[in-house]
Amino acid sequence: MGNTDQTYLDLLAGKAASTCQVDSALYTKYDVKRGLRDLNGKGVLAGLTQIGEVLAHTPTEDGDDAGPGCLIYRGIDIREIVDGFVRDGRCGFEEVTYLLLFGEQPRAEELASFTEVLFAYRDLPDEFVHDSILKLVSRDIMNAMAQSVLALYTLDDAAESTDIPNVLRQCLRLIATFPLLAAYCYRAYAYRFQNKSLVLHSSSKTLSTAANFLSVMRRNGEYTPLEEQLLDLALVLHAEHGGGNNSAFTTHVVTSSLTDTYSAITAALGSLKGPRHGGANIKVVQMFEDMKREVTDWADARAVEDYLVRLVKKEAFDRTGLVYGIGHAVYSVSDPRTLILRDYVEKLAAEKGVSDEMNLYLTVERIAPEIIGANRKMYKGVSANVDFYSGMLYRLLGIPQELFTPLFAVSRIVGWSAHRIEELANNGKIIRPAYKSVAPRRHYTPLDQR
Repeated sequence: MGNTDQTYLDLLAGKAASTCQVDSALYTKYDVKRGLRDLNGKGVLAGLTQIGEVLAHTPTEDGDDAGPGCLIYRGIDIREIVDGFVRDGRCGFEEVTYLLLFGEQPRAEELASFTEVLFAYRDLPDEFVHDSILKLVSRDIMNAMAQSVLALYTLDDAAESTDIPNVLRQCLRLIATFPLLAAYCYRAYAYRFQNKSLVLHSSSKTLSTAANFLSVMRRNGEYTPLEEQLLDLALVLHAEHGGGNNSAFTTHVVTSSLTDTYSAITAALGSLKGPRHGGANIKVVQMFEDMKREVTDWADARAVEDYLVRLVKKEAFDRTGLVYGIGHAVYSVSDPRTLILRDYVEKLAAEKGVSDEMNLYLTVERIAPEIIGANRKMYKGVSANVDFYSGMLYRLLGIPQELFTPLFAVSRIVGWSAHRIEELANNGKIIRPAYKSVAPRRHYTPLDQR
């Protein structure tokens, strides 16, 4: 493309942007909830679900609505679920997958049978890996996974059927193969664009989802029990987040058109890829890398505070004024996933010998809400969200940044699958929200009179 063409496109782009901008005052005038949320972050009800629930806060014993935030899977508090499988000394992702898909806690024999079926779907045909993953390499792993999901459509003789048994089969296949898709797409990327050697380990039919991913990703296939436990915990905490999150809502919207499973899940991947959704933990890690360079003494709370003030005033890091990992669309008092994950990440940090860095994270978590509150108009409280620690966890596990969001997808495919089945089972109408036009009415002008 020549400079003249680019100049013309820039001119057209400016015109397109300017004619699309809507006066922000009109949102108030017509009582439009931007992002389907009011100023306090409360979502506009767009549907009913039995799969997950997110509560901004819970009532305390004296009746005050100031208790911690709550995440519920199929009516069960996530803290109870985690306490249950951790107490038993086992992984919980497969159990949570069963719970979210079928709405019941599996008995031991049911869980064993389900796990065996799920793990049997882990294989990817050699020709598929070669032709779809290794030949069509993308610089973005999420896009590569989306491309692979659409390619899996071609291997399914019943790809278009929306019968629940068929959709369940498709979803189980995707849940089982997502870890392999993420790992292989990354290996192809590293080989093509980073000049690294190409190593593709076969998938196991017996290891947990977390252990299998670590085994496939690492050249030596080795991992510690604590590493398996922590990755499994992260997968559990990211598997679902109520029907209102952007990618789950996308799944409902696209499914309501009665499109195929592969198209619906690809749309959800596109949603999760965005930095306002699944890509946030990468920004947290990058922010802390900048902070560690700028603050010479990580134990100096005053120096950390000064950096955060400059961050909020758009004088540090990427000049956006955001403290990444602090604040959430729903949670105000606390994000329950953060509270659970933090203690376990602290153990791994001690095992890896980076407790000083962990203390820096704890300091920022403690003082950042106060700084944000002092420098911005706040409609609700802010606290650390799950992205605040998940990025650090993945880095301690040796997982490259390019895989942070794909690993989120490895977990959230469970929630998407449950929401797709729920939408189909309820046989609802196509989801078509209303948008009010605020464009002034005009008459057509003949071309020779313009």
